[in-house]
Amino acid sequence: MIKWIVLAVLVLCALYVHFRGRERHKFLRQITDHSTFMAPINVLMYAFSRVPRTPYLQVADFPELENLRSNWQTIRDEAIALAKASQIKASDQFNDAGFQSFFRTGWKRYYLKWYDDAPHPSALKACPRTVEILKGSPNIKAAAFTQLPPGSNLGKHRDPFAGSLRYHLGLITPNDDRCWIRVDGKPYSWRDGEGVVFDETYIHWAANETDQDRIILFCDLERPMKYRWATALNHAVARTLLAAGSSPNQEGDRTGGVNKIFKYAYAIRHVGKKLKNRNRKLYYAAKWSIFAIILAAIFVPWRML
Repeated sequence: MIKWIVLAVLVLCALYVHFRGRERHKFLRQITDHSTFMAPINVLMYAFSRVPRTPYLQVADFPELENLRSNWQTIRDEAIALAKASQIKASDQFNDAGFQSFFRTGWKRYYLKWYDDAPHPSALKACPRTVEILKGSPNIKAAAFTQLPPGSNLGKHRDPFAGSLRYHLGLITPNDDRCWIRVDGKPYSWRDGEGVVFDETYIHWAANETDQDRIILFCDLERPMKYRWATALNHAVARTLLAAGSSPNQEGDRTGGVNKIFKYAYAIRHVGKKLKNRNRKLYYAAKWSIFAIILAAIFVPWRML
């Protein structure tokens, strides 16, 4: 009985996530998307959020972000130095599970911190002023410089956890509407020295259709919650699941547990991609058979098998 209650809660929460907003994944993609499995936790985050649950939020509602905006030129200078040294880059190893698919379409990153009180040692050495400025905004749990070169794009996706909100601060941008992000279908174009806050668990996608680079400060800002227990739950999930996604810039930086095993999981995925290229019907038959076996193992009593 408990298993079926758990399954019912998961299905209802997943349906809420799927139909939330105007943009939706195709149903079969949504079934295996990480937002389906995170749905029960995320529904709690939405229900007890102290800020609006809209695709975009007002930057003015987060006063601590003014600390970053007012120092944007200092932050930009360190980002420029990193870009010139080719340090804002795609991972050259299979140690960034969260963003691995983005690298294929041109997106690049340099992590400053990732759900840890301490910054990456590499960032502390290369970007000391930015690291110091970030200390003045304690509700920022993760930060990175991200680059979207001319002609690159990010496909439609949801981020996994609703306990955070995304903040983008324009550093080096084309200042052009052809360099854009759409959150639940609503467009925003980056501008130098300007910021935007949005809910990254809505479907969003981006592209740089100009001939100029785009570099921003990318931050995960803790979602304010109504109650202490909801805040405590938010912290607990961030310290376990999100921190496990930490990825290094270079040797000596922290690598989270998820990324320590990702190279092995990616090897299995690579075999699956080869099969998909050779025989799509066989690939999907195998994929859904494995999924059905896992569900049966969880919810069907062994004596019935």
